[in-house]
Amino acid sequence: MSRRTLAVGLSMATVLTGTAVPVAAAERVSVTFPSAKFPLGVPAVPTKTMTSVAPGIDFWDVKSGTSTDGYTVTVLMPSGRDYGMQQTAEAKVAEVEATGETASLQKVVRPKVADAEAQTVYMVRVGLWKFEEKDKAAETAKKLKDAGIKAKVDYLGDDGMKTTGPWDVKVVMIDAKTFRGSYAATLGTSVAKRETVSSMAKAGQALAAVNGGFFNIHTAKNLRGEPVGISVVGGKLLSEAVPGRSAVVLKGRTARITELKSTVTAIAQDGQKLVVNGVNRAAAADELVLYTEEYGAKTPADNGADAVLDANGKVVALRAPGAAVAAGTRVLHGVAGVAAEWLNAHAAEGVTVKVDTKVVDVRTRKALKLTPDLGVIGGNVGLVRNGHAKITAKLDGQDSVNMILRRHPRTLLGTTRNGSLILATIDGRQPGVTVGASFIEAAQFMRWLGAKQAVNLDGGGSTAMVVGNKLVNRPSDGVERGVGDALLVLPK
Repeated sequence: MSRRTLAVGLSMATVLTGTAVPVAAAERVSVTFPSAKFPLGVPAVPTKTMTSVAPGIDFWDVKSGTSTDGYTVTVLMPSGRDYGMQQTAEAKVAEVEATGETASLQKVVRPKVADAEAQTVYMVRVGLWKFEEKDKAAETAKKLKDAGIKAKVDYLGDDGMKTTGPWDVKVVMIDAKTFRGSYAATLGTSVAKRETVSSMAKAGQALAAVNGGFFNIHTAKNLRGEPVGISVVGGKLLSEAVPGRSAVVLKGRTARITELKSTVTAIAQDGQKLVVNGVNRAAAADELVLYTEEYGAKTPADNGADAVLDANGKVVALRAPGAAVAAGTRVLHGVAGVAAEWLNAHAAEGVTVKVDTKVVDVRTRKALKLTPDLGVIGGNVGLVRNGHAKITAKLDGQDSVNMILRRHPRTLLGTTRNGSLILATIDGRQPGVTVGASFIEAAQFMRWLGAKQAVNLDGGGSTAMVVGNKLVNRPSDGVERGVGDALLVLPK
């Protein structure tokens, strides 16, 4: 997208091009783009363009590095992974060389992170070709496949090893002193449905927006907008927390990163209680799950029971499951077994069932007040804490070599010492154009931008940034992907 096109889409936009912001602009804000060299690859002065979006909001288009990486062929292990233990990899080397090809055994050390020790693995690779010789790599991969050896063509820039880039980065800096809008979390039109960030930003009349956390791609197709982790929109818990996982808490014009846990309990009029296992998601055996009107899908059509509650918790119907959640109601769904039996015994029509919801900050041990101005977006992996790299990959279920070391598109969020907000996307999976970042590089990059706290949101093909109703990054799928939720920067 050209600079001119972007400027047209922004009201009262001012466009400045160069390697630094004029002194007058820098003096009026407390969060500024760093003047130091780009921190990834060979340190260099990046090319950057700044657009003033609104008072206190600056958008930066940043490019750095050059393309020097080529291609190789990676042999897959019996597990299907592209790495394995030494003995397994050595056996693969012998298998490859029996076909007449020369294989190399590559030792790879996945670095230590805050909650996981370093891991040494081995890769088997065949050949090395220049960037323009990808077809030759593909021919070798086919030859190996024809011999019964699973292999794939790999672009070396995707490795977490040394690279010269390039990088294509978009950054939105929101100054706490001058920004007069607010932040909000959104799931779009419903929990179950996936939507693009562009669609959610337009509906919310946002000045800027980025994609949020993970969503469930392993559930039924019509439910795949469901967040994997906590979601609070307008003070309502719409998806339960993964205990202790990183999250972004939004309240008014403040944003902070912490770890959260949530509890939901059904309390019957006779005082009997039962833990609610989930919110707005598919139900597993013996579970009690709460569905709100924001769900946007029917309750599970199983042999369990649905208790329909009005706004005051009064049971207006005890029905067979498999129906929609009407506006102004909630549904407690009990899977056949303990949960359904509890509802039948304690949630008869006309009685009251209280749904007690708590969201607790693990760091402070204090409950969040679920007020209408509260929003929460579940993070993926913690990156920076108190100004230091602290990558919580294992806690967040992302401690593999592929996730920690290899480069992928990233959506990043950070806060500065004075509470300013930094949103960034690093595009990737586009050989010769942009290589993405590893978790290690993502933490390094956010510290360079001035973040004292930072978290990795969903990435890969989900990475998207919208500014002034325009998608400003280049998603790796080639088109913008529908996602589960988004963070909106609002004018009021």
